[in-house]
Amino acid sequence: MSSQAALASVSKALPRLGARSTKRFIASISQAKRVLSSSSVASGKTYFPQVTPKIQSSPRLNNISQYQSKHTSSLNPFKSVAIRREGKNRWERRAALTPEAVEKLIKETGIAVYVQPSTKRIFSDDKYRAAGAIIQEDLSVADIILGIKEVPVKDLIPGKTYVYFSHTHKGQVYNMPMLQDVLDKKIRLIDYELMANEHKQRLVLFGKHAGYAGMIDGVHGLGQRLLGLGYSSPFLHVGMAHNYKSLASAKLALQSLGNTIADEGTPKEFGPMTFTFTGSGNVSQGAQSVFKSLPHEFVDPKDLPKIATSKNARLDRIYAAEVNIEDHIRHKTKNVFTSAEEYFANPEQFTSIFHKDIAPYSSMVINGAYWDKRFPRLMTAEQLKTIQSDPANKFRMLSIADISCDINGSFEFMSHATSIEDPFFYVDAIHGKEHKNTEAPGVQIMSVDILPSELPMESSQHFSDSLYPFIKELIRDNNSHPVLAGATIAADGHLTAAHKDLAKVLNDTHAKENLSKLKATLGSSSSFGSTPKQKKVLLCGSGFVAGPLVDYLLRDPNVSLTIASNAQAEATSLALGRPNTKVVPLDVKDDVKMASLVKDSDIVVSFVPAPFHPIIAEHCIQEKKNMVTASYISPAMKALDERAQRAGITIMNEIGLDPGIDHLSAMKMIDEVKAEGGKVTSFVSWCGGLPAPEASNVPLSYKFSWSPRGVLTAGLNDAKFRMHNGFHEIAGKDLMKKHFPDVPIYPGFALEGVANRDSLSYAETYGLGPVEKLDTMFRGTLRYKGYADLMYSFNRLGLLNAENSPQNFGTWSQYMDSLLFGQGAVSASHDNNSRTAAIADRLDLPKNHPSVGKVVDALKWLSLMPTSTAASSGDAFTAKNSTTSLDSFCTLLMNKLKYLPLERDMVILHHEFGVQLKNGQEQTRTSTLVSYGSFETYTAMAKTVGLPAAMATEMMLKGEIPEKGVLAPTMPHVYNTILEKLDREGVSVLEQIVQKGMRPSLKWGGSGVFK
Repeated sequence: MSSQAALASVSKALPRLGARSTKRFIASISQAKRVLSSSSVASGKTYFPQVTPKIQSSPRLNNISQYQSKHTSSLNPFKSVAIRREGKNRWERRAALTPEAVEKLIKETGIAVYVQPSTKRIFSDDKYRAAGAIIQEDLSVADIILGIKEVPVKDLIPGKTYVYFSHTHKGQVYNMPMLQDVLDKKIRLIDYELMANEHKQRLVLFGKHAGYAGMIDGVHGLGQRLLGLGYSSPFLHVGMAHNYKSLASAKLALQSLGNTIADEGTPKEFGPMTFTFTGSGNVSQGAQSVFKSLPHEFVDPKDLPKIATSKNARLDRIYAAEVNIEDHIRHKTKNVFTSAEEYFANPEQFTSIFHKDIAPYSSMVINGAYWDKRFPRLMTAEQLKTIQSDPANKFRMLSIADISCDINGSFEFMSHATSIEDPFFYVDAIHGKEHKNTEAPGVQIMSVDILPSELPMESSQHFSDSLYPFIKELIRDNNSHPVLAGATIAADGHLTAAHKDLAKVLNDTHAKENLSKLKATLGSSSSFGSTPKQKKVLLCGSGFVAGPLVDYLLRDPNVSLTIASNAQAEATSLALGRPNTKVVPLDVKDDVKMASLVKDSDIVVSFVPAPFHPIIAEHCIQEKKNMVTASYISPAMKALDERAQRAGITIMNEIGLDPGIDHLSAMKMIDEVKAEGGKVTSFVSWCGGLPAPEASNVPLSYKFSWSPRGVLTAGLNDAKFRMHNGFHEIAGKDLMKKHFPDVPIYPGFALEGVANRDSLSYAETYGLGPVEKLDTMFRGTLRYKGYADLMYSFNRLGLLNAENSPQNFGTWSQYMDSLLFGQGAVSASHDNNSRTAAIADRLDLPKNHPSVGKVVDALKWLSLMPTSTAASSGDAFTAKNSTTSLDSFCTLLMNKLKYLPLERDMVILHHEFGVQLKNGQEQTRTSTLVSYGSFETYTAMAKTVGLPAAMATEMMLKGEIPEKGVLAPTMPHVYNTILEKLDREGVSVLEQIVQKGMRPSLKWGGSGVFK
């Protein structure tokens, strides 16, 4: 397209724009500009400058001709902006500008904003697209390119303005190749770290968010260190910062930790715990903000020795001190701190006494102080050796959370940055070595260099707000703005005056040799190391829910799976075509073989029947291996809690669908309500696995994809719940009779429900307070309407009888006759009239009652009654190995009510919360999951049981669940992480505020058929 044609195209579009969005107009202009720019490169002239309208809030442009005349006749040299995709670290999900900021920038200036597509950025491409950005891979069309971390040399585009954290201004050798490439390509490099006001205060930074995340990670690490030393502590119940959806969720977990400390105290062997914060800037302020969620008392640093050695100091709080230069810096000759002015002017004349007066009396140091090589270190390696050699310091200097992360800086022995996946290492200065053994001597070091990325949403929002005014200056080409000028390291192929000293580093021959070595040894990530160790998972059981778990775990090439099963054909089929898998026989009762299997694994997943879980757990405790199950915590499993804690292992239970996802979604909503200052006054939860509606046209409106026995016997459990301020109990034999005939979740589903076991205990599990103070506390199981009456009838007829009895029949109708007329009557001649009369009699209903007819029709469909009058007619009995009527019935149902090819199942999970807000107002909130199976991949039930279990297994392999003992997944760092991962797998929970407060919609008492 010629430049004239492009102009004509835009001119034609303008008169029609009255009712169109401004964004389309801007996009047309931007497209024309690109065409015209490409045609004018040779001359270096810009014939069609970037249009930069100041658009008002109205979406209409009421006078287009005047607008066009005003804004196309003047040269407005506004620059276009791009946001690059971060690639240095897989955890880097931050963005320099939020979608809201992009939308605001486009509306205020009319510039084009390009966004490189990314599937891991905290803000989706769709959100940027909706804001008016252009999503495309090629960023060469933009003038200014924004990033977060260093840009790889291969990705630097000549002649552009780049803004990111370059980590070059201190002469960092490892980034000199990038800086040289910036100079060679005549790139203007602006560093966020140098954006400061006239008082040298930084203006665009993630400091507080680094402090937030660093404090959370530090507390998590302290719990690990104490456990490694042989002490359980409340700190174990805090995860890494990225395990929490938000800072508010993390603080809630810390508040819970604080309650435990206030009630139980910290381990007395360590004396009063003392946390030392270095510095008073943004990093330290952020860390202290999080720390204040714990019970604490701030003290003067000079009082640390007295407190640390006091026998009267309290263990129900953490003592803290903020240490600044006046607290540990001394003039070398005068032996006092003179003044900050003198110190900063002549730092070589000063030394630090941190190793004498602070470190030996600190349980944990949180380092947020700025440091560069001109200043004395907080501690040297030799000083650490002295501290560690003194027996009096056995329980001090346990951990350093080095948030500032200056390698070989403030702490000389902090040798490298760590990763989020592997955040801690240990320094044993006595023997001069580093290691990663939590049980071995040494101080724990946490030196993650991308801490704000663990809180990507909040840190991006804060950063974007701070950066926005300077982006507006940049797009105006105002490079002389004092903040931008001060932050510019290079421009037009030269270092700026303030950074001329970097030329020495660039030109140093020895440095270049080191750079060459670094280039050769650096991998695709910023970390060094050998090939990751293979993680070995033992899967006990190979049933239908195992497939999604196996496939999910094997996405990690460093995971290998041993499938142990007593169904070898099934297990072999499961392993077929899947890498890193092997199949072995399983006999849970063979102690020797079980011990060997568990010992040779890193973690055990138990998908065997629930009664066998405690047996496997015993082996896990003996071999100190973590374990995952999807089953309820039985009394036998609960009894293993203390032993599991002593062994230092985690046994995570109830991490499937129900129990499982129901816990995750319930706790998320409950904790969010608490974080808002409100409280949950009632809780109703429904869950059910069902056929999809189109596959439900069978008796019971139900189908089985695995053994029916568990489903049938679950319908015979006693139930306890609270409803409308009253306590209720239902005996197992009456559970189906006293069902809930109408459960209104969605109008398209005809659902009923039955109470599920003991609902009352979940008030404590979910932290809802005394159950007596709740209006309602109820958990129930969903079925399609008609199921409960039919199942109650089947029970009354003896089909669910689990007592031993001979099962020797020729046909299924003879089996039914034995239940109706007695074992001795099966050979007698019975017709359907007599059978119907016997059924009505058992049900205490008239023979002509409609419900009797429904039962008879169902029995005929199931081949339990002949469809003709001949006594001998009927299908052959296929359950000759059964020992009870229930087992025989299960065999029949498994055959008759199985899923056919191309049929799919469905799960529904629905929570209803009565909420009282902080201001006293009431509302109802819901949390709903509807998931369908697929005939190409997994059933809905397999997916919603297998995936959560796999994700919990993955978290435990990565050390992301620090709590020990027999657990359910009710911790924020667990439920937030797994819900987020499930959402990415298409298993999404919809949360809604449906209306102002109302009582739960529970009506029970059955259908009225049975009295």
